[in-house]
Amino acid sequence: MVSGNLFHSRKHSWPPEEYISRTTLQLFDFDSAAPPEQAWRRRLNSHANLLKEFSVTFAEAIKMVRLGIRLWSYVREEASHGRKAPIDPFTRISCKPSASQGVPLGGMGSGSISRGFRGEFRQLQITPGICEASPVMANQFSIFISRDGGNKHYASVLAPGQHEGLGKAGDQGISSWGWNLSGQHSTYHALFPRAWTIYDGEPDPELKISCRQISPFIPHNYRDSSLPTAVFVYTLVNTGKERAKVSLLYTWANSIGGISHLSGDHVNEPFIGEDGVFGVLLHHKTAKGNPPVTFAVAACETQNVNVTVLPCFGLSEGNRVTAKDVWGKMVQDGQFGRENFSSGPSVPSAPGETHCAAVSASAWVEPQGKCTVAFALAWSSPKVKFSKGSVYHRRYTKFYGTSENAAQDLVHDALMNYKRWEEDIERWQSPILKDEKLPEWYKFTLFNELYFLVAGGTIWIDSRLPASNMRNERKEENTDVKVIESEVSSGGVNHTTRSSFLCEDESTGNQNGNSDHSQDSFTLLNPQTDMDDVGRFLYLEGVEYVMWCTYDVHFYASFALLELFPKIELNIQREFAKAVLSEDGRKVKFLAEGNTGIRKVRGAVPHDLGTHDPWNEMNAYNIHDTSKWKDLNPKFVLQVYRDFAATGDMSFGVDVWPAVRAAMEYMEQFDRDGDCLIENDGFPDQTYDTWTVHGVSAYCGCLWLAALQAAAAMALQLGDKPFAELCKSKYLKAKPAFEEKLWNGTYYNYDSGSSSNSKSIQADQLAGQWYTASSSLPPLFDEIRIRSALQKIYDFNVMKIRGGRMGAVNGMHPNGKVDETCMQSREIWAGVTYGVAATMILAGMEKEAFTTAEGIFTAGWSEEGYGYWFQTPEAWTIDGHFRSLIYMRPLSIWAMQWALSMPKAVLEAPKINVMDRIHISSSSGRFSYNEMGVKRIAHKAKCLGNSVFNCSC
Repeated sequence: MVSGNLFHSRKHSWPPEEYISRTTLQLFDFDSAAPPEQAWRRRLNSHANLLKEFSVTFAEAIKMVRLGIRLWSYVREEASHGRKAPIDPFTRISCKPSASQGVPLGGMGSGSISRGFRGEFRQLQITPGICEASPVMANQFSIFISRDGGNKHYASVLAPGQHEGLGKAGDQGISSWGWNLSGQHSTYHALFPRAWTIYDGEPDPELKISCRQISPFIPHNYRDSSLPTAVFVYTLVNTGKERAKVSLLYTWANSIGGISHLSGDHVNEPFIGEDGVFGVLLHHKTAKGNPPVTFAVAACETQNVNVTVLPCFGLSEGNRVTAKDVWGKMVQDGQFGRENFSSGPSVPSAPGETHCAAVSASAWVEPQGKCTVAFALAWSSPKVKFSKGSVYHRRYTKFYGTSENAAQDLVHDALMNYKRWEEDIERWQSPILKDEKLPEWYKFTLFNELYFLVAGGTIWIDSRLPASNMRNERKEENTDVKVIESEVSSGGVNHTTRSSFLCEDESTGNQNGNSDHSQDSFTLLNPQTDMDDVGRFLYLEGVEYVMWCTYDVHFYASFALLELFPKIELNIQREFAKAVLSEDGRKVKFLAEGNTGIRKVRGAVPHDLGTHDPWNEMNAYNIHDTSKWKDLNPKFVLQVYRDFAATGDMSFGVDVWPAVRAAMEYMEQFDRDGDCLIENDGFPDQTYDTWTVHGVSAYCGCLWLAALQAAAAMALQLGDKPFAELCKSKYLKAKPAFEEKLWNGTYYNYDSGSSSNSKSIQADQLAGQWYTASSSLPPLFDEIRIRSALQKIYDFNVMKIRGGRMGAVNGMHPNGKVDETCMQSREIWAGVTYGVAATMILAGMEKEAFTTAEGIFTAGWSEEGYGYWFQTPEAWTIDGHFRSLIYMRPLSIWAMQWALSMPKAVLEAPKINVMDRIHISSSSGRFSYNEMGVKRIAHKAKCLGNSVFNCSC
């Protein structure tokens, strides 16, 4: 826990007064118009430099040449079926990545749109797994100002004119607009899920403008946090002596980027809604049979604000109304004709043609007066379709129905409710922001790293409303895919076999082969009430590694979900518990070695929930056979126990316990010498999937020790004492073997082999101890050894890399040189660094912890860094080359917050060593299924209710 006199070290402090004049801040000191004291900040004229992508060395390329050839062949094969391979290093996006990102729009799981700090809308992710990175430059806010007397006129797009993608396509297009904003006096302030853009006298020196962007990301609110909508609130302050007429213009293209951008058949239509909400609906017909999407752009008319619309204009000379006409009309009149509201649907766009819409909101602002204008954006694509044909309804349809026209209701409700959303957001963030013990950079980076839960390709579906009668296009051969479920009742645990991960031959459907994802296929291990049902949730490993819920990475990221949306986190664990007990016999070729195996082995935790047909076709990752990985099963046990201890949810414990036992039993095959330790098998059989391991390893061995202790503790609390005794006996034998083979006096060696890097200092060597401490279990090792190993990591992996200003390098030789055994050993992983920092906090090394984590901020988020804000990559090298932007693992910064303020259920656990409560009786010493132990779970659940720690049964 954090001590009161913490953080005397250098910290990044960005007071708003350094970016905005104090006078302007005082003018905005109402209605949340002023940016917060703690925020990530940039001037709009900051250069958005291109990012440098990593490349393998010649030696690494030679080692991976066979893998590269097989991967190339696999990528081409998937492309021939119209699918994108989950890992494709050969295809480059047309829009080169740059340091231009900002806070994304919308809630979770309904598609996302990012917005750069200079104002451009980009990174559209409406179709699952597809990220259209290029900005749609017609999507803009603009302002038109005229003052009494007629001598002063200003008109400008509210974004600097030096954006990439802004070409001179012709005088009739957006190049004809007034790109007059320099950005010199305009600043961006980000504190996810909100952002502020302050125009301090631009373009009119006597008009101060604040644009506040708000999205409904609200912890523990499982309704509003699913909504695909965002609000933009403009606060206008007239410091001049004349009355000013101010017109704000919001333009939006009928496009989601990509191949449907110019495919045609798109339609716009105006609408007049309730409570003065007026706008335009843009109906977009997507490509490749993907579900359509409807955008809604709107503004709220009030006594002081007049809203008009232009339902349709084009970007080229052939259109009846062009972008140039729009600009001229706004410069002249500051609004459109009211008759446009009765114009009806537009003629569908022709191929090669872009239809855009415009919403204008105009108001008079008196001298020294203030005015507020609110716009909203929503997008409704109620069905989510995966590339092998499975279709589901998104979470928000539970509240808004399944029509694309729900977009109109979404913008209405956003404009009516955004103040309540802000109150909830401020109530959540305020205790952390006001904690003077925490460095400023940490406070806003903690919140801003949550961008990934919106922009990381999240899918959130309503499990009650499967989209049936949709064509199932899966082409795989018929095979036997089975799941063994444990159904808990008052009489014990009954095992039944049934098909739940549906193949084409197993689906219920009609004679046309339509796939009906019935209610039966959505049943979790323990059916939930409607109140508890929060749907099913997926998020990508990264926008470049397109696999859903990659579990070895979720191990790091899951602290964010557990802290903020615990019901989602428990459901993800239930999904994996169900998967542990399943088997998928379809053949798969593994690309690293070229060998063949089955897609999913019973007892093995899957690497991921799939790519093209999640839940039904798991393990999209096919580089290695992950059924032989050594970290996945222990990570499952550790996450389950942490979640069980933190939530006190006995029904969850009952649900997943059979899978926990199966996962532990599965691992026994990897104990090659009977010392109760698992051994690695001489290939990269863990999350570091290019870093070979031999024999016992610090990373996997420590995870295994922690899993033995967690399984023992959980077994004891669930009443399965024979299994608790068995886990304890194995732990007592494995621990000294681990210490003997790996402890060298100051840290734990990388592995027990004899390779050139076996004595390397691995930053992640205490991952098991991290989870042990996070769950208030007894430490795995003597505290002196834990602190010694962490100090070694700090001194070598952290401080020897640019003086601690880059994070922790994964591997370091004891001579102080970076371990360059492979690509990953020489990389710095942001998510691992945050995890190491959390481990340091739990070990009482707070100063070292925040210095370690600050390196990630300095390299990734600061002005002197590499420009990774709102797109934190998996890795970077010491010379600043990134690998895999917009990645899941850096969410582990929330593990630091977990360490700083663990929940009451964990902190109030009995202080007695849980292992001391387990008395070992005679046993075989081997894992085997003991049904009697599990049968007692139901009785124990009745006794304990919602508390797992206080029972006299």
